[in-house]
Amino acid sequence: MSEVRIIGAESANGLELKTVGLAARGLPEVRMANLPPYLGDGWARVLGQVVLRLAASPTPPETIELAPGVEVGLAEAGEGHLTPVPPPGHEGALEDWRRDVLVRLFPEASR
Repeated sequence: MSEVRIIGAESANGLELKTVGLAARGLPEVRMANLPPYLGDGWARVLGQVVLRLAASPTPPETIELAPGVEVGLAEAGEGHLTPVPPPGHEGALEDWRRDVLVRLFPEASR
């Protein structure tokens, strides 16, 4: 079984996180761009959960439920990649949603 890693790099627009190793399993890699650096550690944990769900699915799902009431959508990001996005029906800014996912999954982070 091959290893899947989540790596991050800073860019002019924020942090980019991406997986390396899913393609070896015939799955699309996952990447996020323009992530505020202070959300990087939390979203690396979220991507780990996304990877587990992707690896367990015969085809990539449109949404993944990470916890009751906490969903992450997956959208095409070009070059065979997927990117986490708000689930269908979500209203509000992308950055607010990204922060809300972390607070709901890791309540200790909001203290």
